[in-house]
Amino acid sequence: MLFTDLGLSAEILRAVSEQGYTEPTPIQAKAIPTVLEGHDVLAGAQTGTGKTAGFTLPLLQRLSAQKPANGYRPVRALVLTPTRELAAQVGESVATYGKYLPMRSAVIFGGVKINPQIATLRKGVDILVATPGRLLDHVGQKTLDLSQVEVLVLDEADRMLDMGFIHDIRKVLALMPKRRQNLLFSATFSNEIKRLADGLLDSPVLIEVARRNTTAESVSQVAHFVDKGRKRELLSLLIGSGNWKQVLVFTRTKHGANRLAEQLGQDGLTSAAIHGNKSQGARTKALADFKRGAVRVLVATDIAARGLDIDQLPHVVNYELPNVPEDYVHRIGRTGRAGNEGEAVSLVCVDEHKLLRDIERLLKTEVPKVAIDGFTPDPSIKAEPIQNGRQNRGGGGGRSRSGGNAGGNRGGNKSGARSHNSGAGRGRSAGARG
Repeated sequence: MLFTDLGLSAEILRAVSEQGYTEPTPIQAKAIPTVLEGHDVLAGAQTGTGKTAGFTLPLLQRLSAQKPANGYRPVRALVLTPTRELAAQVGESVATYGKYLPMRSAVIFGGVKINPQIATLRKGVDILVATPGRLLDHVGQKTLDLSQVEVLVLDEADRMLDMGFIHDIRKVLALMPKRRQNLLFSATFSNEIKRLADGLLDSPVLIEVARRNTTAESVSQVAHFVDKGRKRELLSLLIGSGNWKQVLVFTRTKHGANRLAEQLGQDGLTSAAIHGNKSQGARTKALADFKRGAVRVLVATDIAARGLDIDQLPHVVNYELPNVPEDYVHRIGRTGRAGNEGEAVSLVCVDEHKLLRDIERLLKTEVPKVAIDGFTPDPSIKAEPIQNGRQNRGGGGGRSRSGGNAGGNRGGNKSGARSHNSGAGRGRSAGARG
C-alpha cells in the first residue's frame, strides 16, 4: 500500500513525499482511512510506530475540506499531550504535513511565557496542540474558546493518567461540544485507560499494531546484575568499550539524573540531564545537543523523556528500573524505532530483583541476563526498600488518578469496539519516529 491509496489530498501527499515517505506504517494504513470516515478510534500504539502521522494526516485532510467562513478561525481540532516535548513534536508534524494547506496551528505548554501564546491564539488557530495545564490556564484567562472543536486527540493517554491529569482532562472535555470525533492513543491498555475510553469514545474502531504491553521486536534486551554502588562504573565501561556514541539513560529521580550526568562527565563522557525541574530552554538545548552529537549521554527521568523524538537512537539504559512495569515499555520504546535495530540494557541491583520480575510478568517473557566479568554482585549485600521514585502509578503532584468515566461523553453504550489488528512495520514510512 502507498500513501497515494489512502485518499489524501495532493497538497498533503506532496508534503509527505518531501519527507521521503512513500509507504504508510501499519498503524497509518489502518488509522488514516478510519479517521477520514469519521469514526472514533482507540489505538494501541507504542512509540516509533508512526502514530503521530497516523492522526495528523487525516486531521489535516478533514479540516482542510471545509474552509473557515469569513476568515474566522475557531479551534476545530485539539490534540492533548502529557509533556512539552511531545506537544512540540506533534506541533512540528502538523506544520510539516500541513505546509501546503491554508491552515493555522499552534502549540501551547507551560514553562514558557504565556503572552506570545495569547497573541497567537487571538489571530485564530485551526489546530491546537497543548498540554492540559497550560490549556486550562488559557481557558481561565478567557483567551481560548473550545466550543467549536470538531476533533479531539488524546495522545499517549496512559501517560496523562499516570501524571494525574484525569481531572484536567475532564475539565477540558466539559468545554467542548458533545458531538465530536475522538481519537485516543495509548501505548498500554490499563483498566484506567479502558474506563476513560468507555466514557469518551462512541462505538470506536480498535486499532492495534502490537500485542498489548509489549516491546518492539527490533529492540534487543539484556539485564546485568550489579551492585548499586558500581552501576556508574559499569555504565561507563559499557559506553566506552562498546564505543556507544548516543545513549539515553533513565533514572528514577531528578536528583539522581543530575548526579549521574555529573559523574559521567568526570569519567570523560559528555553528558546532560533533562527532567521536570529544568527550564524548557535547558531541556530543548540538551536534546538538541544530544541529537547533533555534542552530548554523548542524555540522562532523563520518565516524564522528561516522554515524547522524545530521536532518530535511530541505538542504546537505552535503565540505570534504575522503573517502579511501574509499563514504564519499562515506554522507556525502551525510545530505541528500535521505524524498523531500526536498538539495544536496551538494564543495570539491576539486588534491591530491584522484584521490579525486574514484575516487568517480565508484564512482558510475558524473560529478559536475558548477562554477567560482566569483574562486576559479579556481592552476595553479602542485602536488598533494601526503594525509597525514591514513584511507588505506584499516582505521579502528578498528588492529584487523584481515579479512573472513573470522563465527562463529555455522548451517551449510549460505548462497548463493542471494532478491531483492526496489524503487525509492526519495518519500511521507510511517514512519521515513524512519532
